[in-house]
Amino acid sequence: MSESRADHQPVSGLTEHPVHIVIRRYQPSDREAVVRVFREGIEEHINPAFMYAMTRPLHITVSLFFYIGAYVMGGQSVVLTLMSGGAWIGLVYFCCHEFYSGYVRARLNTDMQDIPGYYLSNPDNCFWVAEAEMNGRPQILGMVAVEGKNDPGSDGKKYGEVYRMIVSSSCRRAGLGKRLAKTAEDFCRERGFSKIELSTTSTQKAAVALYFKLGFKLILVHTRSENLQWIVWMTRATILTMEKNI
Repeated sequence: MSESRADHQPVSGLTEHPVHIVIRRYQPSDREAVVRVFREGIEEHINPAFMYAMTRPLHITVSLFFYIGAYVMGGQSVVLTLMSGGAWIGLVYFCCHEFYSGYVRARLNTDMQDIPGYYLSNPDNCFWVAEAEMNGRPQILGMVAVEGKNDPGSDGKKYGEVYRMIVSSSCRRAGLGKRLAKTAEDFCRERGFSKIELSTTSTQKAAVALYFKLGFKLILVHTRSENLQWIVWMTRATILTMEKNI
């Protein structure tokens, strides 16, 4: 798909009538809406990540240790027991919150601070938004970006790394994620890239399932992050790197 063309397609399920969603290049006037959708799309994973972490065997064991230990060592004080267990649970929630909200802060201070300068001034990069008219007003429902990178093991070939793949919660299960991914893939193919690569987290189950369905393969599982390592460890989440040859 060419950068200069917009992708139009009706999508049902958002209202009583089909909504025409246009996938087009980012414009500076989109910034406020893009930041809002991006923040919401990332931070909505905080609570599921917290529930996932608290149901891991290790965290269940630690929770029991805090509750039972505080009860025994505190002279069977219910208040001390609840405070001790609550402090542990609060720490786990803080780590899950920081894992995702910290990611948002970092991105808003790097590539998303100047989207036109970072993504639209280089022909190997691009940033798209999905827009539809809702109640008479245009609304951003999703986004995706690609950055072209040199592939160190392919004699000068490049590959595309997909970033900022977000679909608004108001437009789920309507095929928009697949369309955004196809937009990024078509761009990479037109630029002559050898493959597409992306990263997501293990707690984002729907995204992982979509990428597998689209033909991506898991190539690396790790915990490297801009967050402090102990915060990542507390979330019990892993980072998945996936790729697709094109």
